[in-house]
Amino acid sequence: MGIWNKFVNFMVGEPTGERAKDSKGRFVADDKSTPSTNEAYKDGRKPVKKVRKTAVKKTTVKKTTTKGRGRPKGSKNKVK
Repeated sequence: MGIWNKFVNFMVGEPTGERAKDSKGRFVADDKSTPSTNEAYKDGRKPVKKVRKTAVKKTTVKKTTTKGRGRPKGSKNKVK
């Protein structure tokens, strides 16, 4: 995090991410008619999602066989 972001978070305050609840303890939904505030969170700002690193997928080498599926196990036509 850069110095500017730290300064802005210090001055404005970092979003806590704590959800707002009503008197019965249920979560409150966001009111779409007020685009500048988010009523679903206590401080009115939605927290920023953290970016997860994606794992690098390993490519597997597929075996190529020229023969068929081979002799089944326990077959009577074994090699002599």
